[in-house]
Amino acid sequence: MAVRAVRGATQLERDEREHMLDRVAELVRDVMSSNDLHVDDFISVIFTATSDLVSEFPAYAARQLGFGEVPLLCARELEIDGSMPRVVRMLAHVDTDLPRAELTHCYLHGAAALRKDLTRTREVPDDE
Repeated sequence: MAVRAVRGATQLERDEREHMLDRVAELVRDVMSSNDLHVDDFISVIFTATSDLVSEFPAYAARQLGFGEVPLLCARELEIDGSMPRVVRMLAHVDTDLPRAELTHCYLHGAAALRKDLTRTREVPDDE
């Protein structure tokens, strides 16, 4: 096993608690399924949120998925002029046998435009 870092992000349509929890849970589940990961494979997860998201801590969504024993941290994203609004980013440190080149970094909804160079993206319909 090696320690690897997996990235991801999602964009919210609005700053509402349930919408935040749904989008972040979707992101975490997508990172897990895309990389064949289980909760026990996670060493730690850092979430950042843009300053226009204040309805809930993104880490709470991960706790609801069983991440209670995984160290989680929330932080504020830098406020850069012209940056994408309503974005939650995720940086997860995991134990995996996957080589770096085979990791799938997951960027969902509008956030798919953030790192086309880094990831195989999939646009998720709003009703999913």
